Amino acid sequence: MIELNNIATEKNNPATKNIDTMSTMDMLSLINQEDQKVAMSVQAALPQIAKAVDWITDSLKAGGRLFYAGAGTSGRLGVLDASECPPTFGVEPSLVQALMAGGHKAMFVAQEGAEDSPELCKEALQQAGFSNKDILVAIAASGRTPYAIGGLEYANSLGAKSIALVCSASSPMSKTAQHTICVEPGPEVITGSTRLKAGTAQKLVLNMLSTGTMIKMGKVYGNLMVDLKATNQKLRERSIKIVMQAADCTRTEAEEALKQAQNHTKLAIFMLLSDKPAPVAQQLLTKANGYISLALKNLYHSANITKGE
Repeated sequence: MIELNNIATEKNNPATKNIDTMSTMDMLSLINQEDQKVAMSVQAALPQIAKAVDWITDSLKAGGRLFYAGAGTSGRLGVLDASECPPTFGVEPSLVQALMAGGHKAMFVAQEGAEDSPELCKEALQQAGFSNKDILVAIAASGRTPYAIGGLEYANSLGAKSIALVCSASSPMSKTAQHTICVEPGPEVITGSTRLKAGTAQKLVLNMLSTGTMIKMGKVYGNLMVDLKATNQKLRERSIKIVMQAADCTRTEAEEALKQAQNHTKLAIFMLLSDKPAPVAQQLLTKANGYISLALKNLYHSANITKGE
């Protein structure tokens, strides 16, 4: 028997005990008031999130991959975050992957029983070739989902880094993972409905994990996504705008640079900033591991040496 009373996300919220009798406006105002507690719970966990970002960055720079694993809402949020990384940051789909209890069909039709099997996550990780170079973030509001625990145990057995993202303190997942991010937004508006505050908290943390990691990997210049893949008309227009902003150039100059860079936004920006042709600019970027700021710094330093300064 599962003792739900000991799980923070399953506790009753006294503030919403009469929500079923409220007017529509009062009901929504109360939901909004509860949602405002979510950001503060994430703020309290920032040191834990920062450590996770550093771990993930180190793993990816060493040739590893990031895996999310979860069930229900938690699993779907992992899929959402992973699927947005390729178009936003220009990474291969294999770099950030999401595993969900019940497989792909569970994204659209609930497969609730799948979360009770720790073996299913282990099998999914094995099929993906998960190794000790990779890193796993297991996600579960309750912190007790067997599917997520099974993934953590398998990652640990290989010597891989393992992280738990939970919304309940002193959970089984916290005891299993090498590192834990615990955000505690408090009891849900509707008792036990963790798609609400807990889901929002998890989404905010996942935003930080992927975005923070990609920033540290040079996928952002200033606050611009310079490695995006322009796969549709909107993204092609965004790419032109980014080049114009980053290089302080005209639209014509941006379009010409993108043409010479074969639509690689980062390369087009650096070509304009460095006044170098595409082949030379690419070599300089590669030498700087893809960081525009570092490549510019190296170029400036080299120019000063040449001048004898």
